[in-house]
Amino acid sequence: GNGLGSVMDNVVKMLTSIFSGIVSGLIGFIFACYLLLSKDKLRSQINRLMEHYLKDKIVEKIDYIVKIFDDCFHNYIVGQCTEAVILGVLCTVGMLILRLPYATMIGALVAFTALIPVAGAYIGAAAGAFMILTYSPIKALVFLIFLIILQQIEGNVIYPKVVGSSVGLPAMWVLAAVTIGGGLMGVMGMLFAVPAAAGVYRLICDDISGKGMIFRKKSAKNSENSE
Repeated sequence: GNGLGSVMDNVVKMLTSIFSGIVSGLIGFIFACYLLLSKDKLRSQINRLMEHYLKDKIVEKIDYIVKIFDDCFHNYIVGQCTEAVILGVLCTVGMLILRLPYATMIGALVAFTALIPVAGAYIGAAAGAFMILTYSPIKALVFLIFLIILQQIEGNVIYPKVVGSSVGLPAMWVLAAVTIGGGLMGVMGMLFAVPAAAGVYRLICDDISGKGMIFRKKSAKNSENSE
């Protein structure tokens, strides 16, 4: 009786968590659709509020920061999605040519994990090799060799041309952003930590070079003192 009660309790908790996750995802999707449909109206309302309650210089700085982060997120997401689709298609075609099992499924998995910088390639390779290992260890080894060659081509040829240096974040800071973002928010943190770090990096670089608007007064004073 105690064992049956604990099993039923775990089943109820699992079903409750699954149902709450589905409901939360549905509500989030509907809310996102409403935001996208009314984005122009919301933007005009936010601008009117800032212009009414904040000074013009503060509003100008906020607009500058928002534009920087919007540009970083746009370039990163568009570039990563395009590069992931190309990598997934190439992986699927190569596996079909080599007659490896689960080609379509693993190609889609590799494309999805390619959205995660640095760690995504290793996650896709490990998951795909494990799936093929249940079918044939030799073909799993062939898959690993093929994917290593494909990732080298992707990293040296495809990625620079598709994504290029649009994000403008050095490799060391990319690794740091992925590590910190993954530790704080898991996979979602890995996805969004890099463009967020790129935005902060660009703001700091613009201020150091004198192009920024956040510390414009300070830079102006320094330039007067230097003269």
